[in-house]
Amino acid sequence: MNAASTLTARLLAERPRPRGIAGRRYAHWLAVGTVCLGAFLGQLTASVTALVYPALQRRFDAGFAAVEWVALAYLLVLVALLAPIGRLSDLVGRKTVYLGGFAVFGLASLGAGFAGGLGTLVACRAVQAVGGAMMQANSVALVARGVPGHAMRRALGVQAAAQGLGLALGPSLGGLLVAHASWRWVFWINVPVAVVGIVAGWFLLPRTRVEEAPALPRPRVAAGPALGPALGPAVGPVVGPEPDGGRFDLAGLLLLGGSTTALLLALSAASGLPLPAWAVVALLAAAVLCALALVRQERRATRPILAPGLVNTPGVRPGLAVALIGYLLLFCPLVLGPVLLAEAGLPTARSGLVITVLPAAFAVAATVGGGLLPRGWSDVARCRCGAALAGAGLLGCALLPALGVPAVLLAGPLLVVGSGLGLLLPANNALVMRAIPAECSAVGGGMVNTARSLGTALGTALPVLGVHLAGPAVGGRAVLLVLAVVAGLAVALARPVRRR
Repeated sequence: MNAASTLTARLLAERPRPRGIAGRRYAHWLAVGTVCLGAFLGQLTASVTALVYPALQRRFDAGFAAVEWVALAYLLVLVALLAPIGRLSDLVGRKTVYLGGFAVFGLASLGAGFAGGLGTLVACRAVQAVGGAMMQANSVALVARGVPGHAMRRALGVQAAAQGLGLALGPSLGGLLVAHASWRWVFWINVPVAVVGIVAGWFLLPRTRVEEAPALPRPRVAAGPALGPALGPAVGPVVGPEPDGGRFDLAGLLLLGGSTTALLLALSAASGLPLPAWAVVALLAAAVLCALALVRQERRATRPILAPGLVNTPGVRPGLAVALIGYLLLFCPLVLGPVLLAEAGLPTARSGLVITVLPAAFAVAATVGGGLLPRGWSDVARCRCGAALAGAGLLGCALLPALGVPAVLLAGPLLVVGSGLGLLLPANNALVMRAIPAECSAVGGGMVNTARSLGTALGTALPVLGVHLAGPAVGGRAVLLVLAVVAGLAVALARPVRRR
């Protein structure tokens, strides 16, 4: 037992950077570059998968509703594990967990490429999400730990640019790999990036856990007037040890996972997944029951995942809704676009290039687009402008095919959609985090990530439902028209916060 404990301790022990690297003036930028590898890989995986759906349908003789679970399984596991892995990383060490994430992600990607059945592929994607959560839960903290305070904003901007690059490169790379190699290479391409990430992280990331010195307990911040009456006792203390020792809200996590999984399964069953008709009703009922139980659990939990009191803070609830809508509008066209372009007869490689315009415009607008707007505009005005642009672009995507224009010209409205979302989401994030008290920022950031992930999952599921009910042409246009209306809802939700 002692030998096993010693071996485990050695495997989990974080190694400091070599002195020759740690002493360099630019050492912190090497650490940021390593974190950027994980950010790039995570977003590449998010955007590349949609291009392999048609190939997977042919290879496994499966319907669209079954194939979409290659993406949904990843998203559901990611949502469920981000919070607990973040807590685990505090104990084990963020560098250790981050490098382990590269290893899990790379091995799961290798297995996904060799998958002989759709069930095996979905299972590998779920394991891949474990590695993705291990990386995502630690990326921002590693940047914060690895750079001096004056370089923090610039370092986070570089990380965001790496995410945008992965998101933008995914569709074109996926289209080229499917057209000229095989769908398996969409997963195998992750393996060398993961290997580089492990090696780079081992040498370039600073140690985040010092074993020699015992961890000092953080001072507890009690809930009180600083949190304001809007939060109430439901939020409770969010910094320092909890009365129950900071026990993780496992019941809340299971109920959140149960409600989202049941809802997405119901949508898949309605979209053609081979389940009996009564299963749709049963799954919807299960989703509602789990959601009601989740609300009750979160009101009682000492450290809830989704703090009800914090949600009721002025500006937080509409901000979370806009975050969900924004990622719904971002990922729905990424899934639907290849289907519509294939229906129009465009080859897979060219479809990938057309779809790339959307995430590329999003990445550019999110990075520099705000500087092109009038300097005096508030974040609310930027949100409304971005949502209106996205809605106009989606309306164009729906109407252009009906006018008989060449399919490649869809790149124009996709450019407008991406630019609008690139203006909307950063401004909305700023509004939400400004509305959340500083002592609740960790909880609030987790809720924003949950809203984004749910929007991504719905953006993956809804196009499949529309195509199943009315076919690619009619159903696809109907989904785009609905999205344009939803973008209008985002315009209405973006409003100044009136403090109580």
